[in-house]
Amino acid sequence: MSVRKVQLFNGGVFHIYSRSIAEYKIFNVYSDFVRMKNLLVYYMKKRPVSYSDFLALKPEMQKKVIEESVENYVDIIAYCIMPTHIHLILSQTTDNGISKFMEKVLKSYSMYYNKKTRREGPLWSGKFRNVLVETDEQLLHLTRYIHLNPVTIYLVEKPEEWEYSSYREYIGEIEGKKRICNFEKYLDIKIGSYRIFVEERKDYQRELQKIKHLMLE
Repeated sequence: MSVRKVQLFNGGVFHIYSRSIAEYKIFNVYSDFVRMKNLLVYYMKKRPVSYSDFLALKPEMQKKVIEESVENYVDIIAYCIMPTHIHLILSQTTDNGISKFMEKVLKSYSMYYNKKTRREGPLWSGKFRNVLVETDEQLLHLTRYIHLNPVTIYLVEKPEEWEYSSYREYIGEIEGKKRICNFEKYLDIKIGSYRIFVEERKDYQRELQKIKHLMLE
């Protein structure tokens, strides 16, 4: 069994990246992206049933599952779902939390996608990759890199136009129970200054040296 170069440990913040085999487009329509977002939310905590089984439950049983799930695997600090890959910034909150979380998320999406498309075989290109984020400055710049991913490859003109990232949470457009991320615990974000930090610097390639060693692509 291979050992990770950088071990995942409790309290550590990590850039997690997983891409599809041969960069195959595995998120094609709205329902695909939403499925992944729902999996991220569902598997943040230890659940007694799989997500597919959860969907088959009656509403009162679904409520019971949610209420009884108290142990967190991870905190999600930021995310971006792209057509061929996903970027996550996670902090591990329990032993082996990131590994358990990623195993459940990636396996569940593979089963969903293969069933939907009548496809067989693995969907993801090997194990997810991880890099330790060591400073607050690196973390801040990394969130910008992730949030600008859709802009960089011209999927959208502005990061807030991409529905499948945490950017709109960071600028206050998504609040309350609709939020996925717990970034305030790790970053002191001011909405106005963060928007400027991201949106006015789309030519951010000049800044990438600050997080070059954190990039997984």
